Amino acid sequence: MQSHASVWKRWLAENGPRLLLFARGWTQTREDAEDLVQEAIVRMWHHQADKGQQPPDLPLVFSTIRFCGLNHHRSERRRRKREESVIYLNDFKDVWLDPLLEDDEDAHLMRDAVQRLSDKLREVVVMKFWGGLTFQQIAEALAISPNTAASRYRYALEQLAQELRRRKEVRHA
Repeated sequence: MQSHASVWKRWLAENGPRLLLFARGWTQTREDAEDLVQEAIVRMWHHQADKGQQPPDLPLVFSTIRFCGLNHHRSERRRRKREESVIYLNDFKDVWLDPLLEDDEDAHLMRDAVQRLSDKLREVVVMKFWGGLTFQQIAEALAISPNTAASRYRYALEQLAQELRRRKEVRHA
């Protein structure tokens, strides 16, 4: 019988990258995203204590990361108010796609296009495409209907396709 720790480690190794990618949509830096994932995993560990210490369902973790991200935004806003205005530059140099594609120009175009999507559209795209969730699971995580999740996904794909076509036309013109 495997220990709870080894089951959680295997679960985290399998799902960690997609959770981190989703958390990146809520933060300015990779380090903050890692903190969000860590906070969500700790919350899940405690939440699962009375459920046999088994790893949680993925939609629940996405929802918890979203909740932690909202808290992060609130505290950041308050901190910025206290410190007046501090400008942070986005640091999106980490790998969004396949590490082999990181130097590929189309991969950069795609990463930039996804980053420019609205928060609502971006989180659905990340959860669906990179997170591998169904629309039903996304709906549960975001507290929306499955139809809303699907329409946000379709709308995001339309925007991404339009943006990539425009950029390629400009590049090859």
